[in-house]
Amino acid sequence: MQVHRDRSNRKIWLSQAHYLKEYLRRYNMQDSKPISTPLPVNFKLSSEMCSNNEAERMEMSRIPYASVVGSLMFAMICTRPITPQNP
Repeated sequence: MQVHRDRSNRKIWLSQAHYLKEYLRRYNMQDSKPISTPLPVNFKLSSEMCSNNEAERMEMSRIPYASVVGSLMFAMICTRPITPQNP
């Protein structure tokens, strides 16, 4: 984790850029194009959206989705600071 400080404006930024770049490389996604939100808010998945193509199913079965999502959630949770506020 990296910490960036702007003392004159009293601001701090936390970054997990190195961690995330390593996971992009690990899952061979380093050339992916960034987007802010991949799906619309409240998007619902259904079984009708599944592939009917056996070759595509085999290709998708080799992708460790649970590991990818878990890695992203770890970065999201561990980068969020818990700062106590005085009443």
